[in-house]
Amino acid sequence: IFYPLDFIRQQAIIHTLKFKIPTTMPDKTMYLTDEGYKKIKDELEHLKKVRRPEIANRIKEAKELGDLAENAEYADAREEQSFTEGRILELEDMMKNAQVIDSKASVPNQVDIGDTVVVEKDGASLTYTIVGSNEADPKNGRISNESPLGEAFLGKKKGEAVNVKTPKGQVVYKIASIKS
Repeated sequence: IFYPLDFIRQQAIIHTLKFKIPTTMPDKTMYLTDEGYKKIKDELEHLKKVRRPEIANRIKEAKELGDLAENAEYADAREEQSFTEGRILELEDMMKNAQVIDSKASVPNQVDIGDTVVVEKDGASLTYTIVGSNEADPKNGRISNESPLGEAFLGKKKGEAVNVKTPKGQVVYKIASIKS
C-alpha cells in the first residue's frame, strides 16, 4: 500500500506531538547568505524529491514482509519518515522567515551582517564574517550576529575600538578593515 503525502504528513505531525518536538520555530527573521539560502533550498528539495519516495518505498517493502508488530524494518522506516517530515517542516519554516543578506545594501565602512571584518586584538590580526545564527561556524571565522562578539561589532566603523565582555573579563578589539 502506498500512502498519500497527506497521510505521511499527518503521521509526522502525530509523531512530533507525541514526543513534544516543536514543529515550527518562532516567527523570527533568519539572516542567511545566498550560499546558506541555497543550501537550505537544496536540502529541502532533496528531502521532498529523493528521501520521501525512498522512505515510502521502504515502508511499502517492509509491509510486504508481514507482521508489522515484529517488523524492525517497518519501525525503522517509519521513524526515519517522521524525522524527515519534521526536518521538512523545519526547513520550510526557515525559508518562510529567511532574509537573504544583501551586502551591497549595507552602509559603507560600517559593520553589518554579511560583512567580513579584520580586527586586531593584543597585536594579533583576526578575521571574522558576520552571518546569521544558522550559518555560524566560529572555528572557521563565521560568527553569529547574535553572539556577543557579533553584536559588539555590528554598527561599528573602521578604526573604532570595541569592548566585548567575556567570561575572562573585558576584551578590546580594534576594527582594522571591513569588506562588504
